[in-house]
Amino acid sequence: MRILIDTNILIDFIARREPFFADALKIFELCQQEIVEGIVAAHSIVNMAYILRKNFKPAQLSKILLRLCKIFQVESIDLAKLTAALNNRDFSDFEDCLQTQCALSRRADYIVTRNVKDFATSEIPALSPEDFFKLLEVLS
Repeated sequence: MRILIDTNILIDFIARREPFFADALKIFELCQQEIVEGIVAAHSIVNMAYILRKNFKPAQLSKILLRLCKIFQVESIDLAKLTAALNNRDFSDFEDCLQTQCALSRRADYIVTRNVKDFATSEIPALSPEDFFKLLEVLS
């Protein structure tokens, strides 16, 4: 199973945000153990570098983000994805639409996010971490 992991889940893990850290950790472990195939959008790396720059020293943050690039497949943003997202009137959030474009490109089965409602019009179903874990239990 392939999942695109939304930026909020990645930040939950890196910043150890409570009460979300435990779920983010479980998702990371599932990907590291190759139980699921984890995908992140390239712009998530950029967004995290910007958001987390106050939490970590530059060298420390670079090391963390490089590690993410080894754990997950990173899907690039190109002109086709940008154009599709900019032309999509169904999404109210451009960044979420780009996440969906990356998920479509990698043929992800699901997008795992804490903001499921933001993906209501996504062609790829969005699941909260809790719903994702329930799905995995059913499929096991």
